[in-house]
Amino acid sequence: MREIVRWLLLAAGFLACDPPAGFAAVSVDPGAAAKLARSSNAFGFDLYQRLLQQPGNLVISPASLTTALAMTWGGARGETAAQMGRVLHLEGTAGEVMATSGQLARSLQAPSRPIVFRIANQLFGEKTYKLEPAFVEKTREAFGAPVELLDFKRAPEPARVHINEWVEGRTEHRIKDLIPPGEVKPDTRLVLVNAIYFLGDWATPFEHEATHPAPFHLTASESKDVPTMNRTDRFRIAHQDGVTALEIPYKGGELSMMLLVPDGIEGLAAVEGALDTKKLDALASAMKEERVWVALPKFEVNPGASLSLGEDLKTLGMPLAFDLNRADFTGIANPPDPADRLFIKKVFHKGFVRVDEKGTEAAAATAVMIRAMGFAMGEAPRQLKIDRPFLFLIRDNASGFVLFLGRVSDPSRP
Repeated sequence: MREIVRWLLLAAGFLACDPPAGFAAVSVDPGAAAKLARSSNAFGFDLYQRLLQQPGNLVISPASLTTALAMTWGGARGETAAQMGRVLHLEGTAGEVMATSGQLARSLQAPSRPIVFRIANQLFGEKTYKLEPAFVEKTREAFGAPVELLDFKRAPEPARVHINEWVEGRTEHRIKDLIPPGEVKPDTRLVLVNAIYFLGDWATPFEHEATHPAPFHLTASESKDVPTMNRTDRFRIAHQDGVTALEIPYKGGELSMMLLVPDGIEGLAAVEGALDTKKLDALASAMKEERVWVALPKFEVNPGASLSLGEDLKTLGMPLAFDLNRADFTGIANPPDPADRLFIKKVFHKGFVRVDEKGTEAAAATAVMIRAMGFAMGEAPRQLKIDRPFLFLIRDNASGFVLFLGRVSDPSRP
C-alpha cells in the first residue's frame, strides 16, 4: 500500500499561557501581511461556502487552515503545488509566503498585547521514514514546528492517542479526539497539527447585571429564550444589502469581533451565500462609529466531531494532492521507491468559540474596566437586537486576517 501523509488541522478554543522561552516579537511588512490576509480570507470564504449545508452552529479558522496547508504547499512540486496555490489564493513563492506567515503569526503573539494569541505547530513523523532536511528546517524556522517521531507502523492507535493528548494538553482539554478512532494506520507517515489559541477580553465588558433572558428567533415560527447581554456604547457599525455589521473591539483594539446580522429572521442563508472578501472589505470600509444599544446572546460553539475536509478541498480545485498516483510532495520526502511517496489522505479541522460578558472566555481573568461615556447625552442610540441567526468573525484589525469564522443558529446549543 502507498505511504500516506495525513495533515490534521486544529483551530482550537482559548488558552491562557506564558509566551515560549526566548520569544521575541517581530515586525512584519504591512503590505505582505495584508496580501496574505486577503489570500487566507478568500480561501476561508470559499471553503465556508462548501460547508453551508452543515446544520446548526459552525466554526472554522481560515488562519489555521491556511497556515497548515501553506506548510504542505512548501513541500509540494509541479502541478500539485500549482493547484494548492490557486485554491489557497496564495501570491508569491512558497518561501515568501512561509516567511510572511511565520512573521505575522509571531507578531500576533507579541507578549505586549493585552490579549492572548498562541499558535502551536507540530509534525509527527513515522520514525523509520526519512523527511527532506530542507523541509524540516524551513517549517521549523518559519512556523516553529518541531518533529516528533512515533511508531505508526507497529503502534498506530497509541500514536493517535498520543497526538490527541498533545492537542488536549495545549487547549486546556477544549479539543478532544481531534483524530477519530481508526484514522491513524500503519501506513501513516506524517501527521501535521496546527493549533490556534485565543483569549480576549472586550475593551469594555458587558455588565453581568444587564444580562437577561430574551427571545431568539430560530425561524420565523420558532423561538426560545436565551441569556442575552445588553450594552449601550460607541461601536463601529454599517448596514448594506440586507445585513448590519457591528464591530466589538477586544482590549487593546488590535483584534475585534465582527457580527453580521441579517435584516430578516430567515435571512442568514442569503448573507452567507454572498459572503466573500469583497463583501467583507466593503462592510469594514463603510463602518462608522455611532452610539448603539446592542443585545447579543451569550453563545458557545463547541462541535463534538471534527470536520473532515478532504472532499471539500478536492472540489475546490486541489485533487492532485489527494491522488495516490500523481501527488507530488517530493519536497517533503523523496524516497527512492515511488511507491513510498506521499499524498494527503485526510484533513481534519475542529474549532471552539465561547462568548460572554467578559469576552471570549469565562473566568479566565479578572479585570476592572472604567467606562468612559464618550457621547452626547441627547444622542439617541441606534438599536441592534441580535435575536436571529447571525455570523461572527474574529479579525486582526491591521491586516484584516480572519482568525475565526462561524455562524450561530441556536445560542442554546453547542
